Order: sequence, then structure tokens, then C-alpha cells
Amino acid sequence: MRILVVEDETKLAEALKRGLELKGFTVDWLADGDKARTRIMLYKDEYDLILLDLMLPDVGGDTICRDVREAGVMTPIIMLTARDEMEYKIDLLNSGADDYVTKPFSFDELIARIQAVLRRPAETLPGILAIRDIELDSGKHTVEKAGKSIPLTLKEFSLVELFMRHPNEAMPREAILDHVWSFDFPGFSNVLDVHMKNLRKKLDDYDDVEPLFETIRGVGYRLNG
Repeated sequence: MRILVVEDETKLAEALKRGLELKGFTVDWLADGDKARTRIMLYKDEYDLILLDLMLPDVGGDTICRDVREAGVMTPIIMLTARDEMEYKIDLLNSGADDYVTKPFSFDELIARIQAVLRRPAETLPGILAIRDIELDSGKHTVEKAGKSIPLTLKEFSLVELFMRHPNEAMPREAILDHVWSFDFPGFSNVLDVHMKNLRKKLDDYDDVEPLFETIRGVGYRLNG
């Protein structure tokens, strides 16, 4: 899953990015509120969750939250705030935030709140995905094939989850790289091809008429459901 962190405190943002990536998330980081608002508007389907600081130097997180909600962006948003007044927290929720975390906070608390928020839209983001004989549990971070646990790296798991949320779709290479890695990842790298080769070894049944993972020449890859 992919998270956008909008935070102008460099040390905190770097710590969040590093910690979330160790938990298996793909993380983009922006420190500029205007750029973040534009990114969210343009790429509203690219992120599973947004961590949004309240006190940004240019435009406040509450304003960004309100603006993107008015534009129809329904991506879950958790506000990061140093203000502890109950009235202000109510205002954050009324602006469209799904939850808030008061600074300073523990990383374990943040992860728990992220997981709780991501569990809410079960109708659009199911926790358990199944295609053919493969089952992915995003909550437990496990993948099974024919009932047998398949060990995957963090990036391999993110790739499988992305494909299983978009079965039978031709996924462009750029879109895959943007979702599983980050916006600044070099598109000319062959790292995606290496990961796809490994996934085929672990999950594909080569005796099937139709392969699980199909290379779409000039486009990218497709998972055949």
C-alpha cells in the first residue's frame, strides 16, 4: 500500500518514511502544502492513505483536507497535530479527516491508527483478496498458494497486492513503479522485471494455458484472473 506523508519537519518526515517502509508501505514525502494539495488532486487514486501535518508553513493541513474533500477525493487522511484542544480535534474531523494523532506520538500508535483507518472502507479495499488458488491477506501480510504459505519480500508483496486489486488490467510499467516504489524512482531501471521474474517462479503455474502474470509488450504487465 502507498502512503503520502505531508510534513515540513524534516527529521520527523524522514523517520516516518523510514519506519513505514520497514512496515512494507511505499512512501512519498512532500513538505510543501500547495504541492501536496496538487499531488492529491492529480493522483487521488494512487494513494491508500495520507498523513497530513496540520501546521504547514504555506497552507494549513485542515485547509488542504477540506479542499480535497470538496473536490471529491475520498482517500483516508490522518492529521498530525501538536494542538490538543478537544474543540480543535472536532474541527479536524469536521474538515474531512478520518483520524488524528497528537504530537508527540509513538510510532506504534500511528501504525495502529493507520491499520484501523485502512480497515474501514471494506467495500472498496477488501483485506483478503483471492484469485485462482492464490489468497492475499493484507492485514496479516501473508500470501498463500493452494493453502501453502509463500514467502515474499516487501516489494513482492506490494506488487502482488497491486495486481490483485486490478485483475485482468494491463498495468503500465510507470504506474507500477510509481505505486510500489515512488515518484522519483528511475523508470528506466530493470528492477521491476527482476521482481516479476521472481514472482513468476513463486506463484505462476507454467503448465496453465494462460499464465498468471502476463507481459504486455510495450505496456507493462497483467495479472490474469
